[in-house]
Amino acid sequence: MSIDTAAREQKVREALSEISHIATLPEITMQIINLVEDATSTAQDLQEVISNDPALSSRILKVVNSSFYGLPGQVGSINRAIVMLGLNAVKNIAIAASLAKLFRGGDLTPQFSAKMLWSHSNAVAITCKVFNDRLKLGLGDEAYLSGLMHDIGIMLEMQFDRNLLIDVIGRTGPDGEGVPANDMLGVELGVFGATHEDFGKGLCIQWKFPAAFAAVCGHHHDPMSAPEEYRKLACLVCVADRLSARIGEGYRLDLISTEIPDEVLSEIGLTVDQIEEWLPEIADAVSQGELPMAA
Repeated sequence: MSIDTAAREQKVREALSEISHIATLPEITMQIINLVEDATSTAQDLQEVISNDPALSSRILKVVNSSFYGLPGQVGSINRAIVMLGLNAVKNIAIAASLAKLFRGGDLTPQFSAKMLWSHSNAVAITCKVFNDRLKLGLGDEAYLSGLMHDIGIMLEMQFDRNLLIDVIGRTGPDGEGVPANDMLGVELGVFGATHEDFGKGLCIQWKFPAAFAAVCGHHHDPMSAPEEYRKLACLVCVADRLSARIGEGYRLDLISTEIPDEVLSEIGLTVDQIEEWLPEIADAVSQGELPMAA
């Protein structure tokens, strides 16, 4: 491990140790994750945990009865909803609900707020789902959830030291008149000693999330450097990140350019013509708001 990498990881550990309220997922979410990862768990086991959280129970019923899943008839019981959705989908709903609670807070600067970042994250998640479905990538709900949480490291920075993040925001941004065209990752390294990719990856590890999410959070700006088994997912999020910025949805300070490298497009089998064809549909889906999984 290089000295630079070790120093960045140390900065992440320092931040996580000081921010217990964001570094720890709600207990019920952790219980659900542990149950789903246990091969001996059943829908009944999951129901017993979820039934203790009326808000989460309501969320799951809303999702299972939405057009997002397109299931016939109305589902009124949590047990049946779990059976129809599957354990992994229920786990992802719980994680998405927990993430939504983290993206709260007032405007940090005129250029940035938690709400703007959540809006962008939802747009990336929706774009990931559309491309995953259209290209038949077989990434399932991981595609949506990875898009939703790819920039979670920025929220860790905000909770760790708001003033340092304000400094970063003041010195970074995309190309444009009156806006500094500085690479946010480079500015973060100088100010925090680590990047939001580093913080996001560290948070995923702290939360004991699947390695795929850590790979996406840690490599969505340079997805070809992600571990091979997660490269396709990282490339999908990279594409969705840039296209969401292109349609002007929420935050995009970490993207100087929205150009997508050819090798990233090739990794997921996406063409420029397909982007042009599907982008209006994506923009329309984004304008209608977030999908039920994150509602």
